[in-house]
Amino acid sequence: MPASDKLSHLLELADQGPALRAALAEEVADLLAAWPPDYPQSMREACEALLAKAARDIDTSTQARLRVQLYGHPALAQRVLPRVSQPLIEAARSGNGLTTILAENLGVDQKVAGQILDDESGAKLAVACKGACIDRATFSALALLTHPAPDRSQAFVMLDTFDNVPVAEASRKLRHWQSDLVPA
Repeated sequence: MPASDKLSHLLELADQGPALRAALAEEVADLLAAWPPDYPQSMREACEALLAKAARDIDTSTQARLRVQLYGHPALAQRVLPRVSQPLIEAARSGNGLTTILAENLGVDQKVAGQILDDESGAKLAVACKGACIDRATFSALALLTHPAPDRSQAFVMLDTFDNVPVAEASRKLRHWQSDLVPA
């Protein structure tokens, strides 16, 4: 489809209202993830703005799926998808509702979120955070608040785990955890 027709189609979807925001966001994310070389850069900027606007109107589960969809473009995901790390950190500090908030941010069910948080090594949390484009600082705060390291070396091991998790592998694992929401 020519670039101008594609952009017109996306703008028509945007005019359909909030009911189609998730479909619009997923279609725009697909386009941005596999940008056709013959499409102009100015259209890419318009699509990024459209995705950012649509992402504000969708639920956290859809936002989590979009982060996984854009795993190959983490800078793009960080620019266009709202990331609210403060509620995660506050819930970890208070000990109230962290499983629920983590489940919403990752797009997984509460049982899976609980299993991620119960992993004393922090490896599952590292994979989940990396796959959801949650930054290193937020991961570090969550890991240390949920499993305080007995010494500094253990804290560095958790950070090294996060640093060494490949984004593609983390995204694949997070998609698997997300698929546990869909009845077989």
